Amino acid sequence: MYERILVPTDGSLESDRAVEEAIDLAALADATVVALYVVDTNDYRSLPEAKWTALRNELESEGERAVASVAERANEAGVDAETVVADGTPHEVILERARSGDVDAVAMGTHGRSGVERFLLGSVTERVVRESPVPVLVARVDESE
Repeated sequence: MYERILVPTDGSLESDRAVEEAIDLAALADATVVALYVVDTNDYRSLPEAKWTALRNELESEGERAVASVAERANEAGVDAETVVADGTPHEVILERARSGDVDAVAMGTHGRSGVERFLLGSVTERVVRESPVPVLVARVDESE
């Protein structure tokens, strides 16, 4: 079935919901959860180097906390976990991992946005669903939650 399930996290409600689903699926399949946090380098490249370095360090620390939280939750459920913090564009890093053969499924969260709001905000999950060579489990969070 599945041996390694990638679960990108950013600490949001959407990613938290996906973490729950990934851990449940991993427990059923006796799989490992691979928690991934992507430091989005594109958003901050125009900053002066000193500011970018400080911000990057802060984002990496935030990422380490986020993936450690996923690993802790997985371990509490009796599921093995690995953690990864990477730099890049989120959907590209996620797809790179999916294409590498390192994982055989991805679990991601999404929101209930549509129309103009969705267009303006974009959707990392939507891009991954369209381009991933491995199955993508999408855990939806209702806007009322």
